[in-house]
Amino acid sequence: MDRTDRSDAWAGPGMHNGTIMPMDVRCLVETDESSAVVRLTGVLDLAGVDAVREALLARLWQRPGPVIVDLSEVRIAHPGARAAIDDVYRTVADWPAAGVLVLDPVGRPGEAAPVYPSLDEAQAALAGEPLAAVLATDLPPAVGAAREVRALLTDGCARWGVPELAEPGCIVVTELVNNVVAHAGTPMTVRVAPQVSALHLAVRDHSARLPAYAGLGPLTSTGGRGLLLIDTVARRWGSTPLPDGKVVWCVLRAEDEAAVRG
Repeated sequence: MDRTDRSDAWAGPGMHNGTIMPMDVRCLVETDESSAVVRLTGVLDLAGVDAVREALLARLWQRPGPVIVDLSEVRIAHPGARAAIDDVYRTVADWPAAGVLVLDPVGRPGEAAPVYPSLDEAQAALAGEPLAAVLATDLPPAVGAAREVRALLTDGCARWGVPELAEPGCIVVTELVNNVVAHAGTPMTVRVAPQVSALHLAVRDHSARLPAYAGLGPLTSTGGRGLLLIDTVARRWGSTPLPDGKVVWCVLRAEDEAAVRG
């Protein structure tokens, strides 16, 4: 790979010419913008799991589409460390256009993510999947941002043959975007993708503050109504912390909307 970014998990950092250098490196996560392959090297143990998980999640958001996590050059020091890859697989399952495949010639089994013994087989599995249709836009935290996203989502639903999801999708994305404007105050990225009579959408901002919905409150309470709307309309929704913010995601299904209308 020509252009490679490395995310390091280490016990304690040192400095060299202004660059953080690993001291007692455990596991390197090597990514390439032009490739779907993410290579892990070194030793993956329990102490390095959190850093590896964060690096994989950041990569999965950065570039739409599934990734191949290459374990052929990493030594896994504990079964719990291997489970971290399956945790990432489950975490991004409801993100728009995201997924995880595992390349492991040793054949160490996982619990969730599909495992392939060779790069050719993993790439063939990717090639066998239809190219993900994704719409995305970057927005400032400004009044009117939700209006732009509603137009994008409505156009996508018509194009993908799920026009019945345009209305609930607009309700959800309006609340998510307005939450960023009102509470996070950071630039955001909105991503929308179809998947088998469903709509997957997500908003990524740069605030660590996670949304919290504890159910329907008293009528005299203020706030939380947006999350109530999302919880009512969506099949499921949630949030994923990232090293520099979060992703709030939501899944809408056509049959749910048909049941409401019927």
